[in-house]
Amino acid sequence: MKAELIFTGSELLLGQILNTHAQYLGERLAALGIEVTLNTTVGDDAACMARVLQEAVRRTELIIITGGLGPTTDDITAETVAAVLGLPLVADQDSLVKIEQLFEKRGQKMARSNLKQAYFPAGSKVLPNKVGTAPGAMIEKDKITIIMLPGPPRELTVMFEESVLPFLAAKADQGAAMKYKIFKLTGISESAVQDLLTDLGGQGNPGIAYIAKPGEIQVRLSARAEGGRQAEELLADLSRRVKPRLDKYIFACDDEDLEEIVGKLLLAKGLSISVAESCTGGLVAARLTDVPGSSAYFKGGVVSYSNEMKNKVLGVSASVLEQFGAVSKETAMAMARGVREKTCADIGLATTGIAGPGGGTPAKPTGLVYVSLSSVAGTIFREYRFPGFRQAVRQGTVNNALLMVKQYLTENC
Repeated sequence: MKAELIFTGSELLLGQILNTHAQYLGERLAALGIEVTLNTTVGDDAACMARVLQEAVRRTELIIITGGLGPTTDDITAETVAAVLGLPLVADQDSLVKIEQLFEKRGQKMARSNLKQAYFPAGSKVLPNKVGTAPGAMIEKDKITIIMLPGPPRELTVMFEESVLPFLAAKADQGAAMKYKIFKLTGISESAVQDLLTDLGGQGNPGIAYIAKPGEIQVRLSARAEGGRQAEELLADLSRRVKPRLDKYIFACDDEDLEEIVGKLLLAKGLSISVAESCTGGLVAARLTDVPGSSAYFKGGVVSYSNEMKNKVLGVSASVLEQFGAVSKETAMAMARGVREKTCADIGLATTGIAGPGGGTPAKPTGLVYVSLSSVAGTIFREYRFPGFRQAVRQGTVNNALLMVKQYLTENC
């Protein structure tokens, strides 16, 4: 099945609101084997919206529209869909009652304009909104399915998961299956990854695609077949050929998060960790503590941006800082040892580097980073030279620091 997504709202075109729906819906549809072929953003203009919808109806079998289901005059999605399909707008009595009850529950008087939220093209299946006033709707006509979802992310997500997902899952099972596998890499550039896999093909079936993010490269494998089992077999065969070439750079797969993997390993082995950060400014600690229950293994962290902090708080000697500098393997190792000893943690993890855009020299260029891990078995370090801008260097450092912990726990504990 192929789908097009239409995102409505002039605020999206003006850059006032970030379109998170594109990522969320793209990921959820891909997991069902539904291929999104086009995303379109359109403002609150009835003529433009009608033109976009008419073109989509000619091209595809599934259309999802977000936004424009509210009570104001610029909320025109239901009216536009009705006009394009040549259908009248009719009131859904259950929705009218629920909207009225919601305002009563809030102790508010319902504005007359809220009544328009209960009107949809004739023949629509109305989707309940459990967290807001705007119901959604689905309508099938002439082998085309149009799904209308509210704009607020929380409302859209609940509605999609509870009402739309089961419908689409059943519909997707009736046709060809699309399966995906994602390898998340760090410590390597996109072009270098391409060189490692160049003989395995590209946009075929099965296919390989590349996604570059700050400090991370994702390699997405895809396979299409008449049945789910056939698609899985095609995907597994390609995966067996790809994975060995990338193994040293892979930190997670599919929906896995590296910080969750590290957390589970620390819990399983009954170990604790503390961090000392310079160039990452607390990002490693933030990732580790994003995981619920991380207090069971995370002791604490120190953001030692200045040499004074490195010396007085972490115990990095003045002679090390003077002789080797703040960005050096010697300083990184001293930081890792210092935070481990100060916090009585089993593992000390440290980062120091030049994130840029300034501060680099020929001897120590922008992107040079040292990561160190200290344990009772000793202290180790790794040197990296990350390309790109400040955010990419910092995120690359975080990913590689957490990968270092993962590898240590997997190989040495």
